[in-house]
Amino acid sequence: MAALLLLNRVSRTTSSISLHRVAGALGFDSLNAQIHGGRISGTLFRVRSLATLAEGASRYDEMLSVNQRKFYLLGGKGGVGKTSCAASLAVKFASHGHPTIVVSTDPAHSLSDSFSQDLSGGVLKPVQGVDSPLLALEITPEIMKDEIKRQTGDKSVKNMMDSMGLGMFAGELGDLNLEDMLNAASPGIDEIAAISKVLQFMEAPEYSRFTRIVFDTAPTGHTLRLLSLPDFYDSSISKITKLKKKITAAASAFKSVFGKKEKQQQELPNELDQLKERMEKVRNVFRDANTTEFVIVTIPTVMAINESSRLHASLRKENVPVHRLIVNQLLPQSESDCKFCSMRRKEQTRVLGLIQNDTELSGLKLIQSPLLDAEIRGVPALKFMGDLIWK
Repeated sequence: MAALLLLNRVSRTTSSISLHRVAGALGFDSLNAQIHGGRISGTLFRVRSLATLAEGASRYDEMLSVNQRKFYLLGGKGGVGKTSCAASLAVKFASHGHPTIVVSTDPAHSLSDSFSQDLSGGVLKPVQGVDSPLLALEITPEIMKDEIKRQTGDKSVKNMMDSMGLGMFAGELGDLNLEDMLNAASPGIDEIAAISKVLQFMEAPEYSRFTRIVFDTAPTGHTLRLLSLPDFYDSSISKITKLKKKITAAASAFKSVFGKKEKQQQELPNELDQLKERMEKVRNVFRDANTTEFVIVTIPTVMAINESSRLHASLRKENVPVHRLIVNQLLPQSESDCKFCSMRRKEQTRVLGLIQNDTELSGLKLIQSPLLDAEIRGVPALKFMGDLIWK
């Protein structure tokens, strides 16, 4: 809770830091990114019989036509190609005129590798090679901690407790060192940092021009924890607020017994109340079908499909909108007599049948993405992949 309150304070005061650093670079001169000699050809990406793989179109026109801001979260089991799918979607949006931000919430970032550009450092950086504004961010909790230290200045926790309206506990915690708190391993710190960034994108006016925000999320467990954080902290804050009121009432009654009457003062909103309101905003955004969509990414294996089914059940329980399922790394048809390839295709066809019979996944729009014979790295390759998936 303390870590979130600290990050909450920073998210309200430092939202312009990273954007101003890249404001001068928003011209986005198109660059011819080099991929294996700077070309994308049929010999580099051999995809056969794509007509059979594209039967389930993603209906990208629906995703493109909405002018209001939309959040897209792509998630699923580790190693299924979430980063490539998220990066290709961000490039597709930017190529169609939507100013876009793509954010990695995975502690093991891959955005820099996917774009073949250095996007590290925990600040928004422009992606080179696209004609419209596309910014990328790899969330780094360590950078957030440094910003907190710069903003607070005071090494004690007393002032922070006073700002939350919990000054009565300051005596117990006044000797606690702020730096020790920040350096301690905090469970869920990556998710807290991600929530802080979502709040910045929602509230800071300098981000209002960006109409598409794409999240490359961490593997399933981390993502579910991220989506459940607003509810968890809302409940925790409510309990703390009730406890504070009880203690304040008891203290007032005790003082009145000894004839020490306090002047009636209108209680001002404290930082805890403000945080509760902001958590409600995030929760409402995650559950609003008009502003948010979660896209599940998987591969054609029984284990991955089973996890995707459980993921969709959890998202449905959290009321997070889900409409699309990407099945990545499908082997294209081939006329070769490769026995291994034939067996793999047969198994993948069987797994696709499991999706159709799965009560959680059968109602989603199925997007089939082929396995390519080269690694997807750099903007031209992501454009190529985007044209295969998002259509």
